[in-house]
Amino acid sequence: MSFTSHQPLPSVTPPAATVSATTKPTPAAALDVFTGDPNFMTSLARGLIVIQAFTQQSPQMTISQLSVRTGLSRAAVRRCLYTLTKLGFAGAEDGSRYSLRPRMLTLSHTYTTSNTLATAAQPILERMSAALRESFSVATLDGEDIVYIARTQVSRVMAVDLHIGSRLPAYCTSMGRVLLAYLPTEQLEQYLTRVVLTPHTTRTITTIEKLRLALRNVRRNGYALVDQEYEVGLRSLAVPVYTTSGRVVATVNLSGNAPRLSVLEMQSRYLAHLRNAANELSVFLN
Repeated sequence: MSFTSHQPLPSVTPPAATVSATTKPTPAAALDVFTGDPNFMTSLARGLIVIQAFTQQSPQMTISQLSVRTGLSRAAVRRCLYTLTKLGFAGAEDGSRYSLRPRMLTLSHTYTTSNTLATAAQPILERMSAALRESFSVATLDGEDIVYIARTQVSRVMAVDLHIGSRLPAYCTSMGRVLLAYLPTEQLEQYLTRVVLTPHTTRTITTIEKLRLALRNVRRNGYALVDQEYEVGLRSLAVPVYTTSGRVVATVNLSGNAPRLSVLEMQSRYLAHLRNAANELSVFLN
């Protein structure tokens, strides 16, 4: 069973400023690779791109704003919104600014209830949080991002509000480093050729050479510890979840406040708990 999407739809998050002048293609432009594929439903893909364009930072947008963000024409965005509105997945209170509707939750609920790993992970994380009073998560890899499939939070440790379905860049997060480190060589090389290493803090690794070294260290140590690379003040520790065949399909993570949780304490006090949780999860994959 694999929880990694081999050909994910492109992320709709607008590209941030990078160390180079390279501009990432829009989600719509990235669909060009499917041109000529008779089995690919372009209209469905466009609808999903519009859905993914809505974020916590931009929960309401006009057709023009969505067109700019997705790279789709205004006419295509309008048709997607019309369909989503008719089906109850989106709507516009004032007739111009659209937002997603609660019916969208049925889609995520269907996934979490049908996903054995997500279903098994939640009570394990809750048990650890109750005993250790820390925040724990389980994630899988989807394209260039990690996606949270289970999470417990005892206190707010990040500026962003993370929840099931949240996405973060893989290269500068502990869970992402684990999932990248255990990718087959060909898949890792493909990732490294396309990733843009945006500096989120002064500590963020922004060269391929340093990222390769970090990933080799993950494989050697059997865990990843990332210290304030995605957000200042955030330190996190993650371990792999294996199948019986030895393939890594997910990762378990502890995230905490850097001034409160030292590197030594994370390694000495919590690493064993994370590995026990990962071993427990592995049972549900076999």
